[in-house]
Amino acid sequence: MSGELKAIFGALPRTTRGQPLIITGKADKKNMVYCHGNSVFIRNLEDPAQCDVYTEHTQQTTVAKYSPSGYYIASADTTGKLRIWDTVNAEHILKNEFQPFAGPVRDLDWTGDSQRIAIGGAGREKFCHAISADTGTSVGDMIGHTKSVNAIAFRTARPFRIATASEDQTICFYHGPPFKLNSQMSDDHKNFVNALDYAPDGSKFVSGGADGRACVFEGKTGEKLIELGSPAHKGGIYGVRFSPDNKEILSVSGDKTAKIWNAETGEVVCDFTLGTAVPDMQLGCAWIGDHIITVSLSGVINYLDRNNPASPSRVIRGHNKMVTSVVASGDKLYTGDSDGKICMWDANTGTATDISGTGHTAQIQGMSLNGGTLHTCSIDDTAKTIDTSSQSYNDNSVAMSSQPKGIASGGDYTVVACVNEVLVLENGRLLFTQKADYEPTCVTINANQTEIAVGGGRDNKVHVYSLENGTIKETQILQQTGSISCVSYSPDGAYLAAGDSNRKVALYQCPEYKVLVDDTWTAHTAKVLCLAWSPDSQHIASGALDTHIKIWTVGENSKHITIERAHKMSAVSAVSWRSNNELVSVGHDSCVKLWNVSY
Repeated sequence: MSGELKAIFGALPRTTRGQPLIITGKADKKNMVYCHGNSVFIRNLEDPAQCDVYTEHTQQTTVAKYSPSGYYIASADTTGKLRIWDTVNAEHILKNEFQPFAGPVRDLDWTGDSQRIAIGGAGREKFCHAISADTGTSVGDMIGHTKSVNAIAFRTARPFRIATASEDQTICFYHGPPFKLNSQMSDDHKNFVNALDYAPDGSKFVSGGADGRACVFEGKTGEKLIELGSPAHKGGIYGVRFSPDNKEILSVSGDKTAKIWNAETGEVVCDFTLGTAVPDMQLGCAWIGDHIITVSLSGVINYLDRNNPASPSRVIRGHNKMVTSVVASGDKLYTGDSDGKICMWDANTGTATDISGTGHTAQIQGMSLNGGTLHTCSIDDTAKTIDTSSQSYNDNSVAMSSQPKGIASGGDYTVVACVNEVLVLENGRLLFTQKADYEPTCVTINANQTEIAVGGGRDNKVHVYSLENGTIKETQILQQTGSISCVSYSPDGAYLAAGDSNRKVALYQCPEYKVLVDDTWTAHTAKVLCLAWSPDSQHIASGALDTHIKIWTVGENSKHITIERAHKMSAVSAVSWRSNNELVSVGHDSCVKLWNVSY
């Protein structure tokens, strides 16, 4: 018995307004790499559903870049840790770990021979440093800045040079190795300097600032050559990249545009407008082979088409906040996150589409699919419905008097568990309210639509209610040892499973609710957060705070399948089955994962 990873639908880059985001590529032009949370994501440019995740940082990652050889990636985090790891082996074996300075690393770059790394960030006394990639020894004394370094760029050709950009509104230029300050440019920008990039042949480098200005410098001497535009953008510039042939420059800005410039004349070659709303601000960019890529504040990755500047040729969508809910239905997956965003995924291609219309404004607490309608609830104290055929919200929206915690639907009815009550809805209208003093945390509805079960957060009990003519009446109470966090009836209605804060999954046989499993399904090491039944009602998947998934089989109390560290360094927040042999899981790492299960 085993559970094997089939696919990862990766998280989008996690963005912060007003802060540059770094996305880069591999020398063979096949992959892009970026950071999200404690992880580094490597995604195929042609098929972004081909995704690999590095999860060995213990703190939030800030930057990751391939070495020019392509054999290693250097990644850094908010504590100043720099890790160099291989890209050849699936285990991503660690080559070296260094701490160049104490404080967040904001950018790094490699020499063309992959032997040295320059690091810039928010150190206490030092804001940038150059070290040997093999030993970590210093290869220069990089002084000059008085505030945090936002960007750093290595000249790949000899003689080596380093350019650094800082919040002190200056650019420093270093000769070496060993690297020493040669000159400081303080008149080219009137605000934070956010971005730098060297041309692949080392002939030039370009800077971009919060003042909207972009300047091009001679790569060997640091002499200013031209300024792009007057200024280049109406908003701050957060990313600049040279084309692979050194002839053009890509810039992106908070004014929601991207531009391609002639690197010699400084004239605009192509102008892209990527939206009009705040989430359309552009915070990062990359030019990898023929792929011209930008990243929006919303986290979406845009593939620009210079032959059609009005619209990206491709947009990679998904989540960049923790995913809290998932429902699988054939080839479609529906996921909701802590921002209130709901996506529909093609389970075969990994392509995500945002649900349109007036949706939720806060964390999705639960989703339930009933026919062609997806029922949702959120901590914005509303329950809504989505038409899955049009992939858009309906006009139905029901306000709750207390915060919703879970939702279930079946037949004509939808039941919502709220902090102070249990509600019964029909066609977007409230039918019945049952007050509850035990703080309902979750709810499930039986296949025959005659019973519901509600988990208690304060009393460690499962409350069973009869459901008739749109009203509910409590008929039975099932005692457990921990706060009930999830409940689920089997598809055939024969069983009820309940997970709790005491690491236990309990199993009851309906309709008498005979206890089949009480203390034996306790293999999790932390609170059980979610449950889901396989379509044949024989297997139960549970996800927990311990990052693991367990798969239990009815009638086999002593055996189970363990998917260890299913969402490494992250809680498993929801699970759902596509078939008896394929499971979908989501977690706080913002990833959607598909698993093949064999018994």
